[in-house]
Amino acid sequence: MMQKILNYIDGKLVEPKSGKYLDNYNPSEGKVYSLVADSDERDVSDAVIAAAKAFPAWSAMPTEERTKILLRVADLIDRDLEKLALAESIDNGKTVKFARSVDIYRAASNIRFYATASPHFASEAHVNEGDSVNYTTRFPIGVVGCISPWNLPLYLFTWKIAPALAAGCTVIGKPSELTPMTAFLFSQLCIEAGLPAGVLNIVHGLGGKAGQAIIEHPEITAISFTGGTVTGKKIAATAAPMFKKLSLELGGKNPNIIFADCDFEQAMKTSLLSSFSNQGEICLCGSRIFVERNLYNKFVEEFVKRTKELNVGDPQNETTQLGAMVSEAHLKKVLGYVALAKEEGGKILTGGNQLKMEGRCANGYFMEPTVIVGLNEKCRTNQEEIFGPVVTIMPFDTEEQAIGFANSTPYGLAASIWTENLKRAHRVAHQVKSGIIWINCWLHRDLRTPFGGMKQSGAGREGGWEAIRFFTEAKNVCVKL
Repeated sequence: MMQKILNYIDGKLVEPKSGKYLDNYNPSEGKVYSLVADSDERDVSDAVIAAAKAFPAWSAMPTEERTKILLRVADLIDRDLEKLALAESIDNGKTVKFARSVDIYRAASNIRFYATASPHFASEAHVNEGDSVNYTTRFPIGVVGCISPWNLPLYLFTWKIAPALAAGCTVIGKPSELTPMTAFLFSQLCIEAGLPAGVLNIVHGLGGKAGQAIIEHPEITAISFTGGTVTGKKIAATAAPMFKKLSLELGGKNPNIIFADCDFEQAMKTSLLSSFSNQGEICLCGSRIFVERNLYNKFVEEFVKRTKELNVGDPQNETTQLGAMVSEAHLKKVLGYVALAKEEGGKILTGGNQLKMEGRCANGYFMEPTVIVGLNEKCRTNQEEIFGPVVTIMPFDTEEQAIGFANSTPYGLAASIWTENLKRAHRVAHQVKSGIIWINCWLHRDLRTPFGGMKQSGAGREGGWEAIRFFTEAKNVCVKL
């Protein structure tokens, strides 16, 4: 019998109320390999009841005790690293190597970071010249909803639930229906670790049913969502009139600005990673590369050469660099943007096609890494998030022009700047409208720093104390002396 991915509600693994399941595909083989619960508002209601029941005890539990439980969960992730990495690869299409070194490693780090951060969380006090004392207290906001995407499944699921649980909230989590397996395995680890029943509840299913029910439920006080900008707008339209707290980490169309005085080898090597890591299915990928004109030809020639050398193949092979796209529908969407680029006058220097494999991956959803030139900054290919192994390269003549190109989209999530000129690096960083700026690096993360975007790349910030604050309410107490 095919494995069923069950909901995790009130400390138990349970069938969906509908009794129905959705097909869950292995993208590298193009076939159904498990079934995921097709949940609806009834399952969400049960989860909220369980979370509300668990909230008083969990929020009142000494911080040190919550920390111990969460650290046990992190230790179990470490123990099951290989099992979880393989499961993530099968479920998502990414390479086992990437899942091992990034997804599962970061999932444990997320839990451990917030488990150990919460005992150090402090609030402010203000003394008014001996007349009065104001002090601020923070308390967990209550039952919260955490909705995570398919591209970094366990990594981003734990990125949301870890600060919520550490802050003392109870959680209704919904992973993507496209990649539910590691969240299911995580629920088993929570049971093994002794996480009290109802503290974390995981409801699987479609966004339009299970996700919408979470957003609409009146007892869920806050929504933390990572995903596409269109979905984020729909969530805001529902949740904002209900005065729920909202944290929205949305799309990106990130610029990679390369000046002629850069460290060429580092810029080349890292730009290749920032373009095609995880099949380009990372919101932080640098999908628009801008190169100073006197370096442009050299950069394009070498970048295309190295792109052609990338190994696309079986995700379970340790030498594979790019695995399968997450779904057939997403593959078709990305290929559609390549066709659009051609219509807009772009020239495909390499890639642009679906790849057919042999053996067990013969029916998988693979795509060649793709490099496009000859487009202007305002075309749809350069304005809309593609979210695949597709990059465009454009020349620029001046610093001002590069900044204009970088800021020309409705997005503002991340940007990379490559230059050995320290003054220029700071000057450009301050003018590029992105929430995260990397100078001479990419995806160099410190979990203490605020994470999030400007414009249509989101609202609010995750990471560090920002996340703890999001899941708490501030109260000022004034004492007259």
